Amino acid sequence: MSDRKNLVLRGVAECVTESELDYLLSKKDSPRAYIGFEPSGLLHAGSLVPMLKCRELIDAGFEVTILLADWHGYINDKLGGNWDNLNAGVEYQRQMFSIFCPGVKFKTANELVNGEGYWEMVLRVSKASSLKRMRRALSIMGRDEADGDKDMSKFFYPAMQATDIYALKADLALGGMDQRHAHMLARDAADKLKLPKPVALHTPLLGSLSGPGRMDTDVKMSKSDPTGTLLIHDSKKKLTKKLSKAYCPPEREGNPVLDIWQHLLEPALGNIIIERPEKFGGNLTFDSYEKLESAYLSGSLHPLDLKNGTAAALYQIIKPMQESCESNPKNYSSLLSAIK
Repeated sequence: MSDRKNLVLRGVAECVTESELDYLLSKKDSPRAYIGFEPSGLLHAGSLVPMLKCRELIDAGFEVTILLADWHGYINDKLGGNWDNLNAGVEYQRQMFSIFCPGVKFKTANELVNGEGYWEMVLRVSKASSLKRMRRALSIMGRDEADGDKDMSKFFYPAMQATDIYALKADLALGGMDQRHAHMLARDAADKLKLPKPVALHTPLLGSLSGPGRMDTDVKMSKSDPTGTLLIHDSKKKLTKKLSKAYCPPEREGNPVLDIWQHLLEPALGNIIIERPEKFGGNLTFDSYEKLESAYLSGSLHPLDLKNGTAAALYQIIKPMQESCESNPKNYSSLLSAIK
């Protein structure tokens, strides 16, 4: 496998399909990739996993566009469906993603929907899909299938997301595993409409610190579960406090703390240092995530040391975004006002 392909596939949960990716990489030096984000509030650590993949795609020669999906946020009732709030969210995301992923390009959904032929394509995608398929795809919005019955606009959302991919001429659609329904819809509709079919690349989802099925929370990290979510604006002290209460079983499966290391921290930092006071033996260094996991599962790494080291490492990668908000606070302040 080539170094370029290794970089694209590193850490992903799924690629649909690998043979199509091989063909794409063989034919294009600068293929186009896309990912969409609704303006919905303060970013959390889970948002950084697909953004880390954006960095790697850029390193692999891709032109990466983030769609700041204001219209999608409006349909999904984010930030109260208020356009001033949605615009604040868009500009906040533009600032944060620019810091975390230099070189990424941006487009707003508002720019796309005003483009020639956009709404015609939404209708064509809808014509090529069934209502049952659209209903099933509502999960991409974090919605139950029944939510569409209360608000017809929600059924347009999956068709719009497919159309976004075509409008951006994206060769590759990136998202978390929760976006799989939309990407498969876009691929199937592309076949029927005789359009180029995008490769779909899906990153893992970080688990809630509350653990799977605990405290009536979702399994994935979500702002709806404040105690189970690590915000990129949390201080090191706050990260440490949240992580001290994290579900951290003595096994790998369902362990959100190890998830953070495997899917975000080790790939982002390139090294693993568990900060530990000298009186407890000083810092621990691991050559790979696998060695960290092995040390924890064997009992040689204490859960509290793992949690404190996780807080310190996460703070290291989010600090530049916090510093950007301190030096240029307008967008952050506007969003805070919007979510109060």
